[in-house]
Amino acid sequence: MLDALKKLFGSSSYKSSEVAHQRLKFVLLNDRANISPEIMENIKNDIIKVISHYMEIDKNLMEISLENDADSVALVANIPVSSMKHHIHKR
Repeated sequence: MLDALKKLFGSSSYKSSEVAHQRLKFVLLNDRANISPEIMENIKNDIIKVISHYMEIDKNLMEISLENDADSVALVANIPVSSMKHHIHKR
């Protein structure tokens, strides 16, 4: 996620035209997906809650993003798993 933010807001290794292009893609994607940052945070928290029933995860390194793929938007999650839980909590 940090890399995505660096790409989005610029880094010295990128040309200004590349940075502008990445920013435009981000704006268009958010408009297309129509998801606010608060909703994205809620989605992330819900995913953490569900997955935590089955495995130990590193919440600090977890990355959730939306990616544009042709005519659709995909929710992409990178969730580092520390270990599997051997007993499952019943709800």
